[in-house]
Amino acid sequence: MSKRPTFRSLSLLPALIAIVLAAACAPKAPSAPGPKGYLFIIGGGERDAPLMKRYIQLAEAHDTGRIVIFTMASSVPDEVGPELLAEFKGNGAKNAVYYNLKHDQAMQPGSDRILDGAGGIWFSGGDQALLTAALLGTPIHKRMLELYRAGAVVGGTSAGAAVQSEFMITGNEKKTAGAEGTWDVILADDVEHTEGFGFVRNAVIDQHFVTRRRHNRLIAVVLQNPTLVGVGIEESTAVLVRPDGKYEVLGEGDLYDLAAGRVEEPAK
Repeated sequence: MSKRPTFRSLSLLPALIAIVLAAACAPKAPSAPGPKGYLFIIGGGERDAPLMKRYIQLAEAHDTGRIVIFTMASSVPDEVGPELLAEFKGNGAKNAVYYNLKHDQAMQPGSDRILDGAGGIWFSGGDQALLTAALLGTPIHKRMLELYRAGAVVGGTSAGAAVQSEFMITGNEKKTAGAEGTWDVILADDVEHTEGFGFVRNAVIDQHFVTRRRHNRLIAVVLQNPTLVGVGIEESTAVLVRPDGKYEVLGEGDLYDLAAGRVEEPAK
């Protein structure tokens, strides 16, 4: 496999981003127990069978192993839902279901019962702001956090990756009046962001990282928010964050540390 560019010209920013997801996911109080679950964060693009089978294996290790898929990020959620069900079942999932919910539905008392028995939660790609608009602050959101702490695996791709951090990049650039950004230069106060689901609290996740040349976007965010860890994930690549705070890089691409020009190789 040929190496992707590592952006070594950015090494003049030595303390900018340290890809240390252990720090991002560790509990603030040393005595507090950490989450028992896993995060399975895919940077978009194609997903091969070994990647999906690994996610399914983790999901089936918790409770009933039921996988609950949320498709609200997509512009065609009820078309994406059956496609994702076919993908999961084709890779061996025994029990998967999808939901396309509005915020008022998710706010109903008892709405979180759709997560009963869940070993895995999955967020589709699309627009991450649509996911948070539907689920943020709802009983379902609260239950998802509880399931992650208890041992479930939370996964997603593209928008479903971005939404997992508390500080969430929307994808829009302020200088373009809220349209999708091109990120040609690094500008202060240019990256639109909002609140994500908070499975990762001290990091910001960026996806499609090399394919869509988003290094300037992530640099701008971390320069203005130096307490955040910047995580850039390439397409067809997953970061698997384990309960011990360590992480694995899976799939075809790389995980980028822009500050030092380092590249984390996928696990073989």
